[in-house]
Amino acid sequence: GLLLGATLLVPGMASAERLVARVSITDQTMEVYREGQLLYTWLVSTAKAGKVTPVGAYRPEFLSRHHKSRKYTNAPMPFTIFYDGDYAFHGTDQIKRLGKPASHGCVRLDPHNAEILFEMVKWEGMENTRVEIVQ
Repeated sequence: GLLLGATLLVPGMASAERLVARVSITDQTMEVYREGQLLYTWLVSTAKAGKVTPVGAYRPEFLSRHHKSRKYTNAPMPFTIFYDGDYAFHGTDQIKRLGKPASHGCVRLDPHNAEILFEMVKWEGMENTRVEIVQ
C-alpha cells in the first residue's frame, strides 16, 4: 500500500495515458505518442470552411472497423475511432486532400495509418488512450 500511495502523489502519474493521438488543426497533422515517445506524424484533413472539428481532449468511445457513414451517403469510413459523439478519426479514399481541411468535422487519415492507429487503440485499450485536438 505504501508504494501505491506514493505513486498517487505524483501529479498526472496515476492517469498517464499509454497512447495519445494529438491533432493540430493548423498543421493538418496527427502525432501519435506511446508512453510519451513520438512514433508517427501523419497528414490529416480536418473540417473544411463552414464546418468544425471541435478542439479538446477526449477518450475513444467506440471502434468500428468497416464503418459506413449514415450521415453522408453510406461513405466508407474504414477503421473509425469515435471520440465525441459523431466525431471520429477514420480512413479516407480522398488521400490527395490530406494535409488540407476537407472534412465535415471528422479527422481523416490515410487508410493505412487509420488501421495502425485503430489496432494501437485496440491493443492499448480505449481507457488508456487520449485524443487531443488543438488549434
